[in-house]
Amino acid sequence: MPGAGWAVAVASAAALIVLGASVAQADSPSPATAGSLQTAKIAGVTVLTNANGFTLYWFAPDTGGTSNCNGSCAAYWPPVTGIPTAEPGITGRLGTIKRADGATQATDNGHPLYTYVGDTRPGQANGNNLNLNGGLWHELTTSTAGQP
Repeated sequence: MPGAGWAVAVASAAALIVLGASVAQADSPSPATAGSLQTAKIAGVTVLTNANGFTLYWFAPDTGGTSNCNGSCAAYWPPVTGIPTAEPGITGRLGTIKRADGATQATDNGHPLYTYVGDTRPGQANGNNLNLNGGLWHELTTSTAGQP
């Protein structure tokens, strides 16, 4: 097919640009410090957020208070680190676990919490229902808090 090589080259270059932007974003300071957890309404759903207003996510493959998101996974899904506190109205038992790298990660009823590098500002939930890095990711809604 004439010109197909050119189309492949353009598509490859575009993919590299997107990948480079994602990696650069993954290497930038993350919005994943716990602090005082709060709620926000995003697309009509009340979700839990960290102190900076970034949506919190849970990873379906995590089990028994153990994070199964390490290495490159954690670059895209930064673990919420530090000791969490809750604003009024947040239910669930907040706590922490020790990650494989020794860091302290915030939990909701023993389930590790994360943010997503695809959320570039508060009020976004771009990671909700994505099947990436070995499993499904879900925003932590007030109706699922403590139940993921």
